[in-house]
Amino acid sequence: MERAFLFYRIALVLLVIAAVLIPQAFAVEDMWTAADRIIKDVYSKIAAISTVLAGLMSAVAVIGAKMSGTQQKADSAWEWLKRVWLAWVIINGIGAFIAYVRPLFDGLATLE
Repeated sequence: MERAFLFYRIALVLLVIAAVLIPQAFAVEDMWTAADRIIKDVYSKIAAISTVLAGLMSAVAVIGAKMSGTQQKADSAWEWLKRVWLAWVIINGIGAFIAYVRPLFDGLATLE
């Protein structure tokens, strides 16, 4: 019993000393700032990839339309080109909304 109490007391003293000597780490930015930074970083990568893919798919669609043997295949390629650019506009429109429209609403959701 005496030995267990001594072990417990030494362990407790070592735990308190460790807690005092270990430096505390504080966050550099709050959760919302970090989330905003991460969202902007991920979205910029998505927008870049979508732009490259839209350019590539546009080239494929134009080549497909020019080299098609029938009018139906050419029309199908032009419709595909329209869908590619519509998707690109929607993806980049989300970024424009986040970048330009959202700051106009900052501060409107507060109670005064």
